[in-house]
Amino acid sequence: MEYIELNGRAPPERLGQALAAMHHCCHRRFGFDCDNTIGSTPQRNSYSDDWVEFWRLQRLEFQLQLAQRNGFDAGLIDAGQRLAESLDDFFIDYRPRASLLHGDLWGGNQAADAAGNPVIYDPACYYGDHEADLAMMQLFGNPGERFFAAYRERFPIDPGYRRRRDLYNLYHVLNHANLFGAGYGAQAGRMIERLLQR
Repeated sequence: MEYIELNGRAPPERLGQALAAMHHCCHRRFGFDCDNTIGSTPQRNSYSDDWVEFWRLQRLEFQLQLAQRNGFDAGLIDAGQRLAESLDDFFIDYRPRASLLHGDLWGGNQAADAAGNPVIYDPACYYGDHEADLAMMQLFGNPGERFFAAYRERFPIDPGYRRRRDLYNLYHVLNHANLFGAGYGAQAGRMIERLLQR
């Protein structure tokens, strides 16, 4: 692999432009050529023509099945299943395209090279809704308005993004619950209840 000497953070405008350019790399279907991992958890990426079905089966329900095996509260699992059955409600007026995603783009997986160019690493790649990467960037921090303004210049963000942000981040919170335990399970439960009320 190429060695890149990392040097702090890229300017948010450059990160926004570069990520938007990456998200313009599209596939005709959602998924990826192979399964991979999100942290140490298997991540299934079988191709699908239907984004909602992909997210329901290979992201949300897969994590709920792991949570059930890991002994999480039945109320969490039942509420999560009700949410999975109502996913179409989040996509009534929105049809995402299959953009190339990093898949695990929190603040710890981004930096800059010596010239200040954005570098992202430790991916969990697949083709999916670009909003999933944007949501993850806001789960454990926020890249700020300068990032989003630069991103929007190259790739518009649908007005319904805020409504779907928690839906996409629920996947990561459930994964953290399955990896690290109950505190994240309680957070996932609160997120599910909020999403069910929308």
